[in-house]
Amino acid sequence: MSAARKIQAQFPAKLEFLFHPARYKVAYGGRGSGKSWSFARALLIAGAQKPLRILCAREVQKSIKDSVHRLLADQIEALGLGAVYQVLEQEIRGLNGTMILFSGLLQQTIDSIKSFEGVDRVWVEEGQSVSKRSWDVLIPTIRKPGSEIWISYNPSLETDETHQRFTINPQPDSIVAHVNYSDNPWFPAVLEQERRECEKRDPESYPNIWEGHCKPAVEGAIYYKQVAQMEAEGRVRVVPVDPLLKTHGVWDLGWNDACSIILPQRLSSEVRIVGYVEDSHRTVADYGQDLLAMRLNWGTMWLPHDGFTKDIKTGKSVAEILKGMGFKVAQVPNIQVEKGIMAARFLFGRCYIDRSASRLVECLKRYRRTVNQATNEPGTPLHDEYSHGADAWRYLSLVVDQMGNESHNEKYRDGPIRYDNRGIV
Repeated sequence: MSAARKIQAQFPAKLEFLFHPARYKVAYGGRGSGKSWSFARALLIAGAQKPLRILCAREVQKSIKDSVHRLLADQIEALGLGAVYQVLEQEIRGLNGTMILFSGLLQQTIDSIKSFEGVDRVWVEEGQSVSKRSWDVLIPTIRKPGSEIWISYNPSLETDETHQRFTINPQPDSIVAHVNYSDNPWFPAVLEQERRECEKRDPESYPNIWEGHCKPAVEGAIYYKQVAQMEAEGRVRVVPVDPLLKTHGVWDLGWNDACSIILPQRLSSEVRIVGYVEDSHRTVADYGQDLLAMRLNWGTMWLPHDGFTKDIKTGKSVAEILKGMGFKVAQVPNIQVEKGIMAARFLFGRCYIDRSASRLVECLKRYRRTVNQATNEPGTPLHDEYSHGADAWRYLSLVVDQMGNESHNEKYRDGPIRYDNRGIV
């Protein structure tokens, strides 16, 4: 009898699928579910039964300390497999030829990752952090017949690439399990105490930390509570364009950075975001032509102060270009960012956002502050790929009450439009 067959190992019932063949094996959920040690045990057992080449990966691995190397070494000892595996500083080798390697995905290129073409199993830990680019590089490389990709993670945002690609829209030949502490028969008392304390102390974070539900926004997001309430109230939905209302444009300008344009309609106190445009390395005239092609009942294009400064290359300002295309143009007040953020928080409760503007919602979910590494104190808003949409939202909050309609349908004059699941009531 082989050493592998003598192994006594227990697994939560929801994770027994690790021993059934499938191209993709995915386990997601909260803390204390036993996902990581179950994945480690299952891979070690499989590698003890026959020679396998196993890659343990995550998005970022600056050193071996960032990997699951220590976890695997601990499980080798716990399972009594010290005579089967040799734990080295950078890899783990089985006496039967099994090899366990460790790598970050972010630093891999299409050329460098070719060295993993012969891999039998890939375990991607902390999968919530893996980018689309990394998956697009990794998946085609794991092409050996019978090869498998194992993914374990605690969800962050519902829109994260891993959650969308493998859980919301499961791949063919995949097994997906939502696993929590309540599915772990060996959930320790010390973690049960932590769980109960978290439920009392931090009820907002509890569903994500312990029940594996997605967060409404990233940790520390500037508009965390506002986005959570907006989604809870179902105000990210289908929002039809009313042709009798003016559609305005609120711009955050950029060339190398993104140019963002929010397209709102307003009636009384209600604001409806019917569209959102974001792109880079395009001229103002390009954006203007795209807007004109939408054939909407255009109102005013609202620009930040730099939209009225002449460009040294063209000799014209953004405002002049848009006016030349037939748009009415006005300037957003130039006030301090923090005052603008305060105004922007009040805007959420008035808004419905069409699902086509999902990128705008993503920007609002991920808009956060810089953090001082020495003091861990939050600072100014972080300038990144999500800040442009959030800046346009801030501008919208400053001018929304100046957005008018030259005419609109008589039936709407008594108050805000109401919605049900079918649209306008």
